[in-house]
Amino acid sequence: MTVRKVAPLLPGLLLAACVQGPEYRPAAPADLGVPESYSVPADSEQAAEITQWWQNFDDPMLADLVERGRAANLDIAQAVARLRQARESLVQSRAGLLPTVSGSGRYSRTEGLRGTSVSSDGFSLGADASYQVDLFGGTGSSVAAARADYESAGYDYASVLISIEAEIARNYVTARLLQAQLDNARRSLTLQDDNLEIAGYRVQAGLVSSLDSEQARSQRALTAASIPSLEASYNSAVSRLAVLLGLSPGALKAELETPKAIPQGPDTIPVGIPADTLRQRPDIRSAERNLAAATARIGVARAQLFPALSVGGNIDTSASSLDTLTDIITGQFFASLAQTIFDGGRNRSQVRSSEAAAQGAFFAYKQTVLTSLEDVENALAALRSARERERYYADALDAANNVAILSRSQYRTGLTDFTTLNQAEASLLSAGNGLAQARADQATAIIQLYLALGGGWDSSIVPQAPDEPPAPLPTSQER
Repeated sequence: MTVRKVAPLLPGLLLAACVQGPEYRPAAPADLGVPESYSVPADSEQAAEITQWWQNFDDPMLADLVERGRAANLDIAQAVARLRQARESLVQSRAGLLPTVSGSGRYSRTEGLRGTSVSSDGFSLGADASYQVDLFGGTGSSVAAARADYESAGYDYASVLISIEAEIARNYVTARLLQAQLDNARRSLTLQDDNLEIAGYRVQAGLVSSLDSEQARSQRALTAASIPSLEASYNSAVSRLAVLLGLSPGALKAELETPKAIPQGPDTIPVGIPADTLRQRPDIRSAERNLAAATARIGVARAQLFPALSVGGNIDTSASSLDTLTDIITGQFFASLAQTIFDGGRNRSQVRSSEAAAQGAFFAYKQTVLTSLEDVENALAALRSARERERYYADALDAANNVAILSRSQYRTGLTDFTTLNQAEASLLSAGNGLAQARADQATAIIQLYLALGGGWDSSIVPQAPDEPPAPLPTSQER
């Protein structure tokens, strides 16, 4: 009798299921404190393609290193594994929307041991099915939360990807800068060797005191002392590059051994408007998906306050032989309704906890947005500063070179003292290093700007987990 009453109601109950959580809507830019424009002036041209921004540096080796890093970096591989894990969590959550069916089979044999030769066989088959009716949307909210988590993991993967691309480019720029500084130091050391020799001749000839010779020797030693430090820094940059590509630290030394110019990016980098950053940056989109997941979990918690309806059934058959196994089949259908009467306020506390978590996720989302806009403005300011310094250092280098040539010529003929020559050549070395540093800072600022804008990935799609892991797992013997 109970079965007849419950069964006709099931379709209505399924259709009447309602989500108890709040409806999620993405926040508008105004709610996140996004201004209309950047406070630091930026190019007003239409936004350029930044998906593969490293190609804009016109440096084949830089482009090659970034592409290799995208394919082999271990941090990226870990992010892919986390993305695959999030996808499986979504699959598990979706399984809650479907019934669970299990089957069983049994065989037994009874043998007479004493006083009788009676023996018998027994066979049985059975199937059970159960289904948790999502009356109040708890399971649906759980699936929505898992889907948002999966999308967030995809954007986290994209964040790791663009960070690794930028780090590879920065270390490559650092390596080229150190090569330029080493070249400056070695050329300066050659000149100082010549100065030391000239000063020695003039001291022997009685034209000057030994002070000139000692000053020349001191300056040469200081310059020579800077070379090992630069070499150590260069080795660190190259080793870091190799590790970023998933290689041993010394693997790239031969490839980078030949010095090349510091890569220079494009003259203009259109950045669009601040609202564009919300759509382009994966960390912002990840934070937004985290907020969506936290909002969906409020529905999961609220559903625990309401009754839970479970339905199920089973089919069984048993016989003494396989031939008669299907002669008698029995079945059962059942439904149960459960409601928590007293739990000490635990379920309601869980609702309040979920609401607080969603509020915290919103603040984290807004903080990510504001930090991203800060990154863009800082990168724009750094780029403008580096370009101005490059112009000034270029003028300074030209002037310092002329002063050094004149001072060296006048010192040879006795028209000036060694202190003047020493200062002129120190200024030449400083200007050369300053110009190299300004060019490296400019390249680094451009890289940072591309990173701040969210360049380096295809923002038109949500990153999906690959069907297979990037590399086979080790076997038990290999472990």
